[in-house]
Amino acid sequence: MISGKMPDLAATCVIGDIHGCSQSLAALLPLIETRAQSFVFLGDYIDRGPDSKGVIELLLAFRKRHPRTITLLGNHEQMLLDYLSGSDDTFLHSGGMTTLASYGIPPDTHPEAVQQLLPAEHLAFFNNLPLLWEDQHGIYVHAGLEPDVHLSRQVASRCLWIRDEFVRSQHRFEKIVIFGHTVFKQPLVQRNKIGIDTGAVYGGNLTALLLPAQVFVSVAGAQSSDRPEFPRDQEGLIQSWTRNLSLSKLLRFFRR
Repeated sequence: MISGKMPDLAATCVIGDIHGCSQSLAALLPLIETRAQSFVFLGDYIDRGPDSKGVIELLLAFRKRHPRTITLLGNHEQMLLDYLSGSDDTFLHSGGMTTLASYGIPPDTHPEAVQQLLPAEHLAFFNNLPLLWEDQHGIYVHAGLEPDVHLSRQVASRCLWIRDEFVRSQHRFEKIVIFGHTVFKQPLVQRNKIGIDTGAVYGGNLTALLLPAQVFVSVAGAQSSDRPEFPRDQEGLIQSWTRNLSLSKLLRFFRR
């Protein structure tokens, strides 16, 4: 599905959360790989979906074909790294068991052994994912940015995990921010941000964004996760923000 007129050649193509949906990624890549000069993937390549290993293999092959490809860190990749370092086992309870299964690794395998069993190229991939990227068309990050904080002072915990505070913010960042992490039924398009996680692993779509034309290209995802579908969709977030804004106006009125 394509929304808008497909440009002859976009400057940048941004791809949202994949979460182990290798078949969806395999369907999307041929639609966009000849349509842009640079490519940015927003993280969360693994967990919940059926084939995280296949997703990483597709991404590694894609980077070899297209050297101007940036693969950003997502919170699920960070959870994997924390698990491998022995500092946190949240990974296993957040869809990580499906990731290990895709590599043929039993879930009770010790993290040190998991490191030895993961392909070296895949492990290097996980260990070398940047937190942020920026070009003339936007700022790219997995979850979002902390409002009123300069880009140079943003911290990983916020860039990987922030949600409502960022999504509801009307703060004008230096450039438009393109992000994933928060699931929307349709891409969220606001003057200061665009959200393109459309829930591929929850039965939604896997979405790419071509810039600067702001054309969306989507393919069907896979209902692979047993988590509630679209726990916070676009309409709910905006309605809640509007209600909060109206309430604050009423309170200011009565305080006069």
